[in-house]
Amino acid sequence: MANKQIQTVVITGMSGSGKSTALKAFEDMGYYCLDNLPITLLPEFLSLVENSQEIPSKVAMVMDLREKGFVDQCSSIFHQVKKAGHHLELLFLDTADEVLVQRFSQTRRRHPLHQTDKMPITHAIAQERKRLMAIREFADKYIDTSDFNVHQLRRSVINLYSRRQDLNRLLIHVISFGFKYGLPVDANMVFDVRFLKNPYFEPELRPLSGKDPVVRDYVFSDPEIRPFLGHMEGLLDYLVPNYLKEGKSYLVIAVGCTGGRHRSVAIAEWLKDHFSRRGEDVVLTHRDMEKEA
Repeated sequence: MANKQIQTVVITGMSGSGKSTALKAFEDMGYYCLDNLPITLLPEFLSLVENSQEIPSKVAMVMDLREKGFVDQCSSIFHQVKKAGHHLELLFLDTADEVLVQRFSQTRRRHPLHQTDKMPITHAIAQERKRLMAIREFADKYIDTSDFNVHQLRRSVINLYSRRQDLNRLLIHVISFGFKYGLPVDANMVFDVRFLKNPYFEPELRPLSGKDPVVRDYVFSDPEIRPFLGHMEGLLDYLVPNYLKEGKSYLVIAVGCTGGRHRSVAIAEWLKDHFSRRGEDVVLTHRDMEKEA
């Protein structure tokens, strides 16, 4: 068993998805950071950290297809690291294919699987996505960076990881969103609140958001909301301890309405307050609140 518990975050995912930006965010949070450490050296490196007074007990590193043995060996080595008593989390960054094509067209950096100029970049991206499919499935946290610039990705990483005080606690991430912009791909559960009366159709409320008290009061005046919140509260209070028992590090709860500006924001704010009162670690993201006026 380790002398000190080491929080290890392995950043992986599609080439061009922002792994370097994410690693820099971890460095700014005081993590000891490495890029492209061979996965076979991970147990030995963590043993060194374990017995070092110089290296902090929070480590972040990028591992990806640049190292040939990563995909084949990651599962067994990650299991070995966890068995040794270290806290390891896998952060997977993804980006839509068309965005990756655009990003690589704007840089001189070559995709690691793009061997010759005769090979279409789309073929290299498809190969990488296929090879990383299994790793994505067992990732602890998934971030789609398709709509992020470097500053937004940095803020997202810091928002998620700077709150982690107790590594054995579950971090609950509540997201409000608009169905018209698509489902959050990393959601563990989704609540649809489009059945509630819509502030969008009230001219004086339309330019506001669910964070404004007058909008919140309007949403919570709907006679259907109390039974709904009661059922949702009971379900979540049952599920959260079981997610923790399962060994989950993150639980993503998404609340959606049509545009992601009014009803879903108000309910997401209520959920954050509910979990905070219970003493849970919780972060809140309003994904689409600024997209619609």
